[in-house]
Amino acid sequence: MILMEEGDILLIKSGYYSFEDGLSLDIDGVKLVGEGMDKTILDFKNQQSGAQGLLVTSNKVTLKDFAILDAKGDALKVIGAEGINMINLRTEWTGGPKSTNGAYGFYPVESEDVLIDGCVAIGASDAGIYVGQSKNIIVRNSIAQYNVAGIEIENSYYADVYNNLASHNTGGILIFDLPDLPQQGGHHIRVFDNQSIDNDTDNFAPEGNIVGEVPRGTGIIIMANSDVEVFNNLMSGNGTVNLSIVSYSDETDDPNYYPHPKRIQVHNNTYGPAGFDPDINTGELAKTLFEISDGNMPDIFWDGVAPLSQLIFGQPEEEKLIISEDEDVTFLTISAIKYMMGFSNPILTDIDEFQGVINPLKPINIEGI
Repeated sequence: MILMEEGDILLIKSGYYSFEDGLSLDIDGVKLVGEGMDKTILDFKNQQSGAQGLLVTSNKVTLKDFAILDAKGDALKVIGAEGINMINLRTEWTGGPKSTNGAYGFYPVESEDVLIDGCVAIGASDAGIYVGQSKNIIVRNSIAQYNVAGIEIENSYYADVYNNLASHNTGGILIFDLPDLPQQGGHHIRVFDNQSIDNDTDNFAPEGNIVGEVPRGTGIIIMANSDVEVFNNLMSGNGTVNLSIVSYSDETDDPNYYPHPKRIQVHNNTYGPAGFDPDINTGELAKTLFEISDGNMPDIFWDGVAPLSQLIFGQPEEEKLIISEDEDVTFLTISAIKYMMGFSNPILTDIDEFQGVINPLKPINIEGI
């Protein structure tokens, strides 16, 4: 790859290629193209050096039709790219879910115009498909299975996540915003036409990872983001809860960080069975929800946490959670004030109180896609 020049296409023929060192690409405007994710196999099981299977640090790159297996660290990492297309790729750790697996399958960070299309991610000990601190993102037509987090959008702006299958992960789809990172305040994320189903794998993240707090059996979690629209998804077979909307709960000294979700819109989703096997031994989410609901786990949970002024005087109208779902969808939130004061019944289950006008977010457009 070091001999490639801008405009070149490297065709990797069908075959099984074994590597002891990680690969890297830093040339703009090139394409790496295999002959299929089940035919062109880059195997890193014997990798001795390098933190990734493939590291990309250049712009306007297309990667298509090959697989990266058993990387020592992350399978495919992209840093600081403007224009990165990942199409019909597979990342997998073939020994099943293990904490020693690499953290991320697909791992673009600090990038812009990110496309992940028709990809498969299996066995990552953090997230199968992860996009972090990036802008203008499309994740579509992809499959994430047997990861801790199937698909995760973190500290990112303007993302469409649609027509994906997230199943047999610990948590299906995570929309997170975390402190102490150069880009924060994640916003304008659309999650639609996905299936987040049967997420039933025990959490196998290494100790200390934020996703290590995610309980087995969560469909979609939104944490500390603004302007998120969740619609036309199927959430079912998730043993803890189908949809959770929560604040970041750990202590932080970051003065610029806002830990609460706002302007979240949830509508026209389909909910199947959930809450039948809550993972009360991982993190606080499932344990708290199980206790306050007396085991009657809802389809949708909002933790009710907000700045103190809003707990006392109410949220601004433009920041409120809006839910527009069928009448048989169950909901639970906590009155944080009542909970802190020890009231015997601090919960609210009337979903009608969260009805409102849906203001659809604009679709994401990537030039040339």
